[in-house]
Amino acid sequence: MLIGPGKALDTDRYSVICSNVLGGCSGSTGPASVDPQTGKPYGTGFPMITVADMVDAQALLLDHLGIDRLLAAVGGSMGGMQVLQWAVAHPERLHLAIPIACAARQSTQAIAFNEVGRQAIMADPNWRGGDYYGRKPPAKGLAVARMLGHITYLSDEAMREKFGRRLRDIEDYSFSFSADFEVESYLRHQGVSFTGRFDANSYLYITRAIDYFDLTNGQRSLTEVFRDVTSRFLVMAFSSDWLHPPYQLKEIVGALRATHKHVSYYEVESHYGHDAFLLEREKTEGIIAAFLASGSRSMRVPPRAGVDGGQATPGREA
Repeated sequence: MLIGPGKALDTDRYSVICSNVLGGCSGSTGPASVDPQTGKPYGTGFPMITVADMVDAQALLLDHLGIDRLLAAVGGSMGGMQVLQWAVAHPERLHLAIPIACAARQSTQAIAFNEVGRQAIMADPNWRGGDYYGRKPPAKGLAVARMLGHITYLSDEAMREKFGRRLRDIEDYSFSFSADFEVESYLRHQGVSFTGRFDANSYLYITRAIDYFDLTNGQRSLTEVFRDVTSRFLVMAFSSDWLHPPYQLKEIVGALRATHKHVSYYEVESHYGHDAFLLEREKTEGIIAAFLASGSRSMRVPPRAGVDGGQATPGREA
């Protein structure tokens, strides 16, 4: 965790705002919410959403709170996409942008993984076209989606170090389809535990929003997109992240430099894969804290300036 007293997002110094993401299932309106027109959960009647919609909802929240400008927006993975969207869509309201382990557009490979996860959910007979509320949920499909997603968060080295080919509570192969290997048992546990805290339809909607994310809209160059951006950037990547590898973050940095923006790039050596943005606190905290402190001075803000902590990928603990 980077949020708390004395940490990178120092709550003794900054007011941290971290809203539940639109389309989610932990407080904000999503597919499990009640449609006032029908009195029933939206299900797949919920409108498709985008990362831009999430950010616009956050901007409305700031309006409600009477906050005109943020010192910083900070986020990893999908949260990093939100940071980029904030800088582009609301340049006058953001002084510092810290996108971490993300991309300016969702890659083809990442879209492919998300699609397999969605198909697992929709193939579960209990999904019922999204109309499963009040009935047995599509837990098996959601568990498989989570298992697949979790693989993309790790690296080959991290999985080899954590599990290797070690067997679980047996001395030899069972020659069955039970969980012989520790990694199999781990993934099954991750999948089952996830179903108790996340809604399957929210998984569908949020991963779809991530897939649709493309700052260029497939038409403009990234340099053009960043032309009117006013934020100072700290862009952070992780060496073993193969979901959003460093080259994707370097593309952002190159486009920002092409438009003469204030940008710093920091690549963390880590074997944790995409999960490194959650796990490498000691390697990132000082860099983020120094960048925020420097930005506070340049913005000339009073103590307890606002910081927007972006959301993580569905089901991730930020």
